[in-house]
Amino acid sequence: MEKTSNKFITFYKKFGIYVFLVAVVIIFSIIAPNFLSVANLINILRQVSIFGIVVIGVTMVMIGGGMDLSVGGIMAVVGMVMGYCMVNVGLPIPVAVIIGIALGVAFGAINGVVAIKLHIAPIIVTLAMMLVLQGVAYLITGGYPITGMPKAFLTVGQGYVGPVPIPVILFVIFIVFGWIVMNKTYLGRNIYALGGNKEAARLAGINVNKLTVLVYSFAGFAASIAAIIMVARTNASQPGAGSSYAFDCMTAACLGGVSIAGGEGKISGTVVGVIILGILDNGLVLMGVNSNFQSVIKGLILLLAVAIDCYQGGQKRKKA
Repeated sequence: MEKTSNKFITFYKKFGIYVFLVAVVIIFSIIAPNFLSVANLINILRQVSIFGIVVIGVTMVMIGGGMDLSVGGIMAVVGMVMGYCMVNVGLPIPVAVIIGIALGVAFGAINGVVAIKLHIAPIIVTLAMMLVLQGVAYLITGGYPITGMPKAFLTVGQGYVGPVPIPVILFVIFIVFGWIVMNKTYLGRNIYALGGNKEAARLAGINVNKLTVLVYSFAGFAASIAAIIMVARTNASQPGAGSSYAFDCMTAACLGGVSIAGGEGKISGTVVGVIILGILDNGLVLMGVNSNFQSVIKGLILLLAVAIDCYQGGQKRKKA
């Protein structure tokens, strides 16, 4: 029985995510009208692009042995601050964007520094940061959205290069960058080492504190870029933007094979996880399924992915 379970886990880790992707595509192409239309497929990619950019940052944090639940709060504050700067203050677009990105990176760095200096579990630090930033986002305008962004700014979220939406292009850039960093550079190897065994990484000469702050800062950067695209896409800064991203990002990463304990996972797997969640959302909407049921499905997927990961981790510890 145990051998059978181990074979299933091994198969799942190698091919399960791709089998799942093919399965959901086949199912929705049969039961959901217009699912395979070119317009709908482009729409799926555009919908997941903002979310996917954030997940790339969260994936690096998780592979490094951390956890970031604050990305949704970062998106909300960055979006509100940028909107306030452009609409209420009248600052030029580049200045507002730079301020927004700087804030996102700063919030990410604070997550890393607090976790290191106070020796608090990252999940607690980022959960607290999420709550603080969600409150700040509502305090900026008293809970009211900011609308009426400059037309030139809207191109980032609504424009196209040929038939391809600009948000999709930016998502692809993040995918390529993340893949190169994690697979072709010493930085990526150090991140894997950090997540695999922090003490061993330190003894190997890796500056674990600096690297921890770096990966959280990148997650904040990714969240700020996503916030820029979201505001430009909707022509509004919403204080509740990204409210579900914390656990959606974790779901996509775990579904894609990233270990909750750190040290394992691939950018490619995470991207497939993002696409699967996007297909599920899109297909269920086409079928007219209640949005609350979508949350039930995502929760079950997260539970199953983490359960498999924990089981595999337990088997490795037994062998050790």
